[in-house]
Amino acid sequence: MRTLFLLGVASAALIPAAVSAQQAPVAAPTKAQDIIVTASPFVSDGSDTPTIAAKVDRETILQNGGASIADALAQVPGIAATTFASGASRPIIRGMDATRVRILEDGSSSSDVSDIGPDHGVPIDPLSAQSIEVVRGAGTLRYGSQAIGGVVNVLNNRVPMTLPTRPLSAEMDGSFDTVSNTGQGSLMADGQVGDLAVHVDGFYRHADDYDTPLGTQQNSFFHGYGETVGTSYFFGPGKTSHVGIAIMDYDAQYGIPSDTTYIDMHQTKLLTRDSFDLGSGLFRTLTFDGSYAKYQHSEKEPDGSVDSTFRNREYDGHAELLLGPIGFLQNTALGAEVQHRTFSALGEDSSYLFPTLTKSEAGYIFTEAPITAALKIQASGRIEHVSVKGTPRSDVPTRDNFTPASGSIGALLDVNKAVKLGLTFSSTGRAPAQTELFARGGHDGPDTFETGDPNLKIERANSLEGTIRVNTGGFRFEGSVYSTWFHNYIYGELTGRTCDDDGDCVVGDGDDLKELNYRQQGAHFRGLEGQASYALVKTASGGTLEAKAIGDYTRATLNHDGNVPRIPPYRVGGGLSWESKPVDAGFLFTYYGRQNRFGAFDTATPSYVELDANLAWRPLEQHPGLELAIVGHNLTNDIQRNAASLNKDDVVLPGRNVRFVVKLAI
Repeated sequence: MRTLFLLGVASAALIPAAVSAQQAPVAAPTKAQDIIVTASPFVSDGSDTPTIAAKVDRETILQNGGASIADALAQVPGIAATTFASGASRPIIRGMDATRVRILEDGSSSSDVSDIGPDHGVPIDPLSAQSIEVVRGAGTLRYGSQAIGGVVNVLNNRVPMTLPTRPLSAEMDGSFDTVSNTGQGSLMADGQVGDLAVHVDGFYRHADDYDTPLGTQQNSFFHGYGETVGTSYFFGPGKTSHVGIAIMDYDAQYGIPSDTTYIDMHQTKLLTRDSFDLGSGLFRTLTFDGSYAKYQHSEKEPDGSVDSTFRNREYDGHAELLLGPIGFLQNTALGAEVQHRTFSALGEDSSYLFPTLTKSEAGYIFTEAPITAALKIQASGRIEHVSVKGTPRSDVPTRDNFTPASGSIGALLDVNKAVKLGLTFSSTGRAPAQTELFARGGHDGPDTFETGDPNLKIERANSLEGTIRVNTGGFRFEGSVYSTWFHNYIYGELTGRTCDDDGDCVVGDGDDLKELNYRQQGAHFRGLEGQASYALVKTASGGTLEAKAIGDYTRATLNHDGNVPRIPPYRVGGGLSWESKPVDAGFLFTYYGRQNRFGAFDTATPSYVELDANLAWRPLEQHPGLELAIVGHNLTNDIQRNAASLNKDDVVLPGRNVRFVVKLAI
């Protein structure tokens, strides 16, 4: 009801603007400059970092569909998804997920429990995102050592960062799909009153159990809604300083398709973002970002009775000072971050993880320096202190303290106007997470009986990555090759035994829960990824026919015990796209290889194909903000199982899906 109320109020506010739009033609929408704000505290475009950053815009988010941010990133090389449930699918970067991928919302923690279990969702819906960025390299150390794999930052302008140039702008969209009878809609609106900027957004989604080539996937539904109100006040010369705040509310209910239970999730979050322009001297800008969130989800039976309730209270505070030139250093940032997280569980799964308290304090430096006109260096360093308090299976309350230090240095060389080469070395230390240390029982969602190890040491990843970018105008290519050597790599090892809820285990499938123990040893991740495009035809009216290709591959092995568990298979794909003022169209055909290099007591997954296509039409030349679209996914209706998912033997991914979309921007 709150979402419907917000949408109604905002829609009423849009009526005068819509009338005005009928009287004055609206300029054709143009794509925003490819600025990657997560990669550096200083303004730079996406090609100005040694590592390759990815950015998914609003148009692509709506085209990909889905209830998770992992769905929105489906066609980004190097990115996969856990796909455990429609409402619980975290991004996987180069075979790494959970505690090695930091998920942020406007630069602050997502503040959930999705790192504690694969059945737990991220309370950020892609319908509320304006763009999503994926960053690796030196810039990730601004956000924590939990970003060994990378940072995924969902940007939604909920605290306005600039003063709008128009009194009101808005976007509304709605869609319906055939694979799960999904009806969904969203609204975003930004306005200006004097020196005050205001943002509101809301979304609603109702999806039934989805269809697969083998029939309906039972208990795969998703229902969700959310709303946000945010504002910023701008002041000072040029209105370049601001203080802002937003309050966000998220609710979702989704089924666990490998079980009969469903999750009822709620989060309320307060977000602040403040920036102060200090002038043109040594001290340039001081920023304060902070968030406080109350999260709760209950795992329920079909009749509504509650089995377990998970709670998380978390605040995340981040201060950063931007400095002007210091000698040969062109730009430098000094920062500090404080996090405080309290977790608890009640009910049947409360024995899985007793209450924990995680605290961390960190300081970091990020700097950029031009060595020559063609060569640029980026470097960063971070040191943090992490304290984790919990109760392992020994029933002896334990506090573990860690002080990981991390550093990264990268070089970017402009070979000529068309080619850029990058090389990055990083050494990142990560403190063991609460589940890895203190898990001690059964978790019905993933059907595992997990045991942590309070004696785990700091995990260290030493990485070397080379990149190449080619842009000749008609031809563009971005590619990476990487190798990461882990010392004390932490992973969940299946033992081949099954257990009951009391921890009595037998060899084989005699009980319901698979035994999983957290272990530590050396590991080696290596791989490559890339994407290319070539303009085949350019018309005088501005239309472009383009050929595209993508591919990625990750190989991950343990030093003594074979393969790292649950690694996505390689994939290669290609297609065509047409872009013009009235019509966009395209298709992408992707082949996912068989994954037969699986972890101990796991199973192989067969290869499959994915055929996606889209057609978008803007019927009114004088009002290009109106768009009608048809989007197809898995049009070959192939049977798809995800090698990276714990429940892949029980769950088939959605079959053929056709989605109808209408969007209005004013």
